[in-house]
This record gives sequence, structure tokens and C-alpha cells, in this order.
Amino acid sequence: MFRKLSKIDLIMLFLAFLSLITSETLWFRGDKEASLFIGLWVPSILGFAIYLKLLKIERK
Repeated sequence: MFRKLSKIDLIMLFLAFLSLITSETLWFRGDKEASLFIGLWVPSILGFAIYLKLLKIERK
């Protein structure tokens, strides 16, 4: 499965995962507002990754 992913795809997945972990850490430390703010980055990063993937497919 990971063979089909480019370096950019892996970086985007890593950033989304890192945002999720950071958000959960902030939530359990009690900073709920910052947690929700950073938690909203996850779908934005994944959406941008999908957009880049579609641009790559369109160029072929």
C-alpha cells in the first residue's frame, strides 16, 4: 500500500497524524480551545493532499 504513495503523500499523512496527536495531547492537558483549533487542521491537510493528488493525476 505504501509503495503507491509518493514522498509528498507520506509527508502530508505524517503532518495530519502529528496534528491529531498534538490536538489530543492538548485536549488531555486541559487546553481545549487550542486542541479544537489544531484538530481542525487534520481534515484541511488531508483535503489539500487529495487536491495535490488530483492535480498529479490530471497532468498524466
